[in-house]
Amino acid sequence: MAIDKKKNKQVLVTFPNELLEEVEDFQFANRIQNRSEAIRELIRRGLEENEN
Repeated sequence: MAIDKKKNKQVLVTFPNELLEEVEDFQFANRIQNRSEAIRELIRRGLEENEN
């Protein structure tokens, strides 16, 4: 799957193993297809929470 560089930007991020396991647990518990989408969803939720 190609990335549309007009709409998206790749970012390299390093996670501690324990945090990545939590992300993967969230991914599977919420039936999210891939880890990238799970990370985006967690960021969205965190940003929404920060707005309140």
